[in-house]
Amino acid sequence: MGEKIYNKLVRDKIPQIVKLDNKVPFTYVATEQEVKPLLLHKLIEELKEFENTPNEEELADMLEVIDGIAHAFNLNMDRVLTVKADKLEKRGGFNKRIILEKVIG
Repeated sequence: MGEKIYNKLVRDKIPQIVKLDNKVPFTYVATEQEVKPLLLHKLIEELKEFENTPNEEELADMLEVIDGIAHAFNLNMDRVLTVKADKLEKRGGFNKRIILEKVIG
């Protein structure tokens, strides 16, 4: 039985899943301040996974991390979604694939 070092933020049920596999997880609970950069790092990790395998599961992982970020930074997701909808109406989305090359004047 080998040892594998992770030192990263994982989903809440991962320790139980590891135990079900007859392995021993070593964990601790991050402080409120410690978890913030860990969540941002996790979002980058999930973004890279999505970049390599763009599918619904990887996008769902990104959304779960975003929910965690909202919680850690005491942001209201309903408010975030309201701001998103307002920006969509006023500035549009990204579906038309428009590239702004330059602006003169």
